[in-house]
Amino acid sequence: MADVTADKAAGAAPGARHVSRTGAGALMVLSGLIALACVLPMLAVTLAALTGGTDTVIHLMQTVLPRYAGATLALVVLVGCGTFLVGVGAAWLVTMTRFPGVRLFEVMLVLPLAFPAYVLAYAYTHVLDHPGIVQSTLRDVTGWGPRDYWFPEIRSLGGAAVMLILVLYPYVYLLARAAFLQQSATGFLAARALGKGPWEAFLRVSLPMARPAIAGGILLAVMETIADFGTVAYFGVQTLATGIYSSWFSLADRAAAAQLALCLLSFALLLAILERYQRGGAQYHNTGKQRVTMPPAQLTGWRSLAAMVLCALPVILGCLLPAVILLAMGLGSEQDLTSRRYMGFIRNSLTLAASAAVLTVLAAVVVGYVQRLRPGRLSHATGYLARLGYAVPGGVIAVGLLVPFAAFDNALDAFMRARFDVSTGLLVTGSIWLLVGAYMVRFLAAALGAYEGGQATVHANMDAAARSLGQTPFGTLRRVHLPILTPSLLTALLIVFVDVMKELPATLIMRPFNFDTLAVQAFRLASDERLEGAAVPSLVIVAVGLLPVILICRQVGRRR
Repeated sequence: MADVTADKAAGAAPGARHVSRTGAGALMVLSGLIALACVLPMLAVTLAALTGGTDTVIHLMQTVLPRYAGATLALVVLVGCGTFLVGVGAAWLVTMTRFPGVRLFEVMLVLPLAFPAYVLAYAYTHVLDHPGIVQSTLRDVTGWGPRDYWFPEIRSLGGAAVMLILVLYPYVYLLARAAFLQQSATGFLAARALGKGPWEAFLRVSLPMARPAIAGGILLAVMETIADFGTVAYFGVQTLATGIYSSWFSLADRAAAAQLALCLLSFALLLAILERYQRGGAQYHNTGKQRVTMPPAQLTGWRSLAAMVLCALPVILGCLLPAVILLAMGLGSEQDLTSRRYMGFIRNSLTLAASAAVLTVLAAVVVGYVQRLRPGRLSHATGYLARLGYAVPGGVIAVGLLVPFAAFDNALDAFMRARFDVSTGLLVTGSIWLLVGAYMVRFLAAALGAYEGGQATVHANMDAAARSLGQTPFGTLRRVHLPILTPSLLTALLIVFVDVMKELPATLIMRPFNFDTLAVQAFRLASDERLEGAAVPSLVIVAVGLLPVILICRQVGRRR
């Protein structure tokens, strides 16, 4: 009724009103199908796990499940604590203090985001493992034998946690830094006036006010941790993510893979609920009449040096040193990026990344525009379901899509053989389009976030003006929204493109036969202990990953 009234007020013809309703209805249906596609892997995993039989569940609980769950939980705790210490500490230093190079550090602390954790694992293993340069030099200098000294084992749960902390702390750093910048100094100064020292005032006033933002960053880092496969698989850490892959391929036990995927899915959805709760409560109300900017403390002497060292260490260990190691490894390898084989890896990676980026951004535009066009419970539920994929690890999505579509392919092949004596083979599960669909489910939330951030700048009066001129919903989207949202859409395309380039578990499980990417090639070479060769595709992945990080660095440099 509201649409008809608005159309009458605008003088639109009855035919235009019919086209408008038809266009809006088509967008609503398409948005619902996208949400259904995002929920399908979770429903399929749940159904496959419940129909897998109690024998499989009992066997898992008696054998591998406690070990997988324990390792996953230990990794989550270590990464959560590590990202909190590094991210919050760095954010406080660059925001609330002044020392030489602080403006440079506040931008460079974001750079480790460009590195996948498994790439850092390859670089540091090459240097710190027993035959690496560090231990070899130590033995040459001291004359010790292999059993005469103790050295930290890089291929361990602790080593995997360190790799993940070094690349995931920027999530906490960015959110904590933004929270500290928005705080008023009144509470902190009041604590100082009551005799509290700077450290105690920080712990009792500034840190609690930034808690929702910090908790959100830690939960994001933890969700990336449980989804990681490349790092833990290379280091031999048996988590739920590696258990899914082993059950699916090594043991050919689909029921066990589905039930392990359900365990990981439940953990991931619990974290997603916590993240949403924290984000919903991330509000701070300044009761003062005006906001007082926190005066930065000028550090001198050993305090200034300590701040420089503390801010430089995450950048050096998480970005600069691995880049140097990978470059040295790549130059010493026999891998040729210009060879026909490597050009095929690059072409496959770019094809998947570009196709997934375009499909995901189009889906984000549909879902986001429907929420604006028809606000209500239905569109809100559709948007919520479309965002669930960001909390689901790639391995779970892969299993959740392969189970139903493999059943469909087998049923279709059996029907065609019985009726026409023709074998259809694997029409869906053997195509790259199912893999592209998995990427869309996994990264739709990131594209939606970028799209909705730009959509907030489009005033509602623009929609009303377009409708008064007879534009349909499609016409308003094409002629008004998309031109204004071009920068946001390009950002969303870039984010999804880079995420697909780095994605490993879903690609390993779902890729068509003889269709390898740079990430798969790096993982295969590293698994064969050909680390110098693995450095070459890893460097290409890192170079591509630097593009969105540079955009983030530019925004960080401006927000002061």
